[in-house]
Amino acid sequence: MKMSKVLMTGAIGLVSLGLAACGGGGSSSGSGSADAGSGATKVFKLAFNQTDQHPQYAAGVELGKRLEEVTDGRYSVKVYPNEQLGGQADVIQNLSNGTVELMWVGGPVLEGFNKDFVVFNLPYVFDSVDAQLAVLSDQEALDPLFTSIEDSKQITVLAGVNAGVRNVYNSKHAVRTPEDLNGLKIRVQQSDSQVRMIELMGAVASPMNNGETYSAMQTGVLDGAENNEVTWDALKHSEVAKYYSYTRHLIIPDYLLMSTKALDAMSQEDQAALMELLPEIQKIANDGFAAFTQESIDHATSIGAQFNDDVDVAAFKARVQPLVDESVNENDVRKGLYDLIQQANAANPAK
Repeated sequence: MKMSKVLMTGAIGLVSLGLAACGGGGSSSGSGSADAGSGATKVFKLAFNQTDQHPQYAAGVELGKRLEEVTDGRYSVKVYPNEQLGGQADVIQNLSNGTVELMWVGGPVLEGFNKDFVVFNLPYVFDSVDAQLAVLSDQEALDPLFTSIEDSKQITVLAGVNAGVRNVYNSKHAVRTPEDLNGLKIRVQQSDSQVRMIELMGAVASPMNNGETYSAMQTGVLDGAENNEVTWDALKHSEVAKYYSYTRHLIIPDYLLMSTKALDAMSQEDQAALMELLPEIQKIANDGFAAFTQESIDHATSIGAQFNDDVDVAAFKARVQPLVDESVNENDVRKGLYDLIQQANAANPAK
């Protein structure tokens, strides 16, 4: 079911939710169904590629608690951190066939299914985190994009959240200019735009799963990666790549995805109840991320990590501008999304 349809039925659904407790939730044969008559709870599996200390893990746990409450026990969520259910490429396939119901995923991954997602993953397009959050909260504007891979992949994007400001880190030296990246092998997310971005910035791109990155840096296969402070420290990359430089090249979202098959197997009332929870789940993830960032910086500092804020951001921005121009001008959908970002930038300038 398209999210726009779910939202339209939300008011009716919430009024009738109490009545639905006796019969809603669909047939027990559906991949996301719950047999209300038997009192069984359908527990959705939520795959996550980071640790149980991450704010998105906490947000997923809270989603499970609240979903169980608002559906009178018909549905809940169990979060599987640390790639317990596999790398993101494998989980995406399982999400598509319905054997996994939910996952947190990095924004660039979705470019493989609809290249228009690239607009939110481009370097230096968002002027501030507040601008990004303003765009991600505009459900009406984002609904066509978020439902665009339902037919082809049976995946619905439920919500986007802030995933921090991404910077470059490595085991060799501080990075101030693009020349400092020359020859360094840097891990990026598995998407064409991210590979092109890091190459334009001056490094050698090495796309791979998060779970493989620590050992690759430890053994010298990689020199470093690019990510926010939370992920860098939580995955212990701060132990093997201690030079963290504030290139501030990306403010990209993570997305909460759901198997469309599992979503469609829920009753309209339960779908509406799920959708009503999403703004608060977004807030939990976003607020937790901001607080956890400082904790990560403090811990990394305590083990000898070195932070460098003397970075020629303008030089990096100039290097990647061709990627932005080419991507945005590809079609009218991307131009519209880029215009949405610019409106948010004007209302939420960098501080």
